[in-house]
Amino acid sequence: MVMPTGIATSGFPKVEARIKEFGDSFDEWQRGAGTLILAKRENGDYAATIGGVTLSIPRQVAKTYLVSRIIFALCSLFPNLTVLWTAHRTKTATKTFTSLKQFAGRKTVAPYIEGVRSVNGEQEIRFTNGSVIMFGAREGGFGRGFDEVDVEVFDEAQILTEKALEDMVAATNQSRFESGALLFFMGTPPRPVDPGEAFKMRRREALVFAPEQFVPAEGEDALYIECSADKNVGRPGGPSVDDIEQIKKANPSYPHRTPHRSVLRLRKNLPSDESWRREALGVWDDDTEGDRRWSDEFWSSCGTKEAPPDGVRSFAVAFSLDGKSLAVAGASKTDELVHVEIVDAARVADGWSIDDGLEPLADWLAARKERTAQFSILGKAGVSLVTALKEKGVPSSMIHAMTTGDYFSANAMTENAIREKKVSRPFGEAGDVLDAAVAVCDAKTRGSGWGWIATVPDVDKEPLEAFCAAYWAARTTKRVPGRKQVLL
Repeated sequence: MVMPTGIATSGFPKVEARIKEFGDSFDEWQRGAGTLILAKRENGDYAATIGGVTLSIPRQVAKTYLVSRIIFALCSLFPNLTVLWTAHRTKTATKTFTSLKQFAGRKTVAPYIEGVRSVNGEQEIRFTNGSVIMFGAREGGFGRGFDEVDVEVFDEAQILTEKALEDMVAATNQSRFESGALLFFMGTPPRPVDPGEAFKMRRREALVFAPEQFVPAEGEDALYIECSADKNVGRPGGPSVDDIEQIKKANPSYPHRTPHRSVLRLRKNLPSDESWRREALGVWDDDTEGDRRWSDEFWSSCGTKEAPPDGVRSFAVAFSLDGKSLAVAGASKTDELVHVEIVDAARVADGWSIDDGLEPLADWLAARKERTAQFSILGKAGVSLVTALKEKGVPSSMIHAMTTGDYFSANAMTENAIREKKVSRPFGEAGDVLDAAVAVCDAKTRGSGWGWIATVPDVDKEPLEAFCAAYWAARTTKRVPGRKQVLL
């Protein structure tokens, strides 16, 4: 827990009294969290009005209950309060709206409610005093264009892009709330492939003020609360991921609010130990894991499209250092830009894998030599592929074994092309493979250039390297094949 500075009082007692009128109550941990969430300075401003409230809390701990009850109470106490409740997915936003619609229908709550709207894609709960809670999904663009917003809730904050954050936070600039606007960021630790930079950044900033992790400290203008098991849970020498004491540590609502059967049900639906550590035990990956050079916003600026029917074609094959994995990319250069596709290796030759040898891949590439300008091979393990291509009649002038300098140039050129919008990328399954690599690949300086490094053990960097190598091949080759045809 990292607290904001200058706390003099709190608006929580009024909120708790209203919640008691509604017929609900808070547990002790929720009471403490609520007191800090609504903590105020001497001038009456919320202590966390600038930096916001960040809650990294596992599933089934009742964080939605805590935040929703606070917001309902605030809406009933303060006239004309505007609240935006957003989730990444429409399904999550609708589920929360449905739950709170039922709460609004209680006999004790209904006198404060003017009406509930859930038609034409608009989901909102209006109060008799002019306050309103509106619900929507960020994936559908909800939250853009609003102004005079007083409270924003970012549910599923582990999937929150910097672009969405910029679009929505600006809506609070003209808040009329007497104690200042409030921003809630609540979620579970992000997966390596999640666009979780915004959530991760808030945690890092909080830990600057708490060098000894989880030791209470003052964090200037933000509140950070994290519930989690021991960091070494599920690791060699650490406790088991199913250790009941670890579950108790991570979930302050267990077992009096979250019964053991609910924990077992969640475990059944999260069989992966890694997913269980993040979502049920609240344990973050190492801070170095999941780092990326290209932010989600930067990568999204590289548009997606289908492979063009014409253009000068090139291919690139990137091998891992140990030669046990590879990725294939194809590029098509037109006057406008270079489009790069990731080729599914298994599609190259009906279920082929690298363990079957390089002959099927060499056959597939050689069959395209008449319509290809260049084949670029990246990685020392690609020597055998170069030999195989020559044996199959591919001219040596078409085959380029990339040097370390070429590799550095390919990475820098591709990054600059994305910035200048001179390259496009695939979508669909091929795009998913590439997105997964981009999400966890960071740059590592090597002499005069930089190369890619995967920051998690279970994601390959080769699709990203092939993407860059194919772009480089398309831009640097001088050859123009006599025929132009479909890229792949």
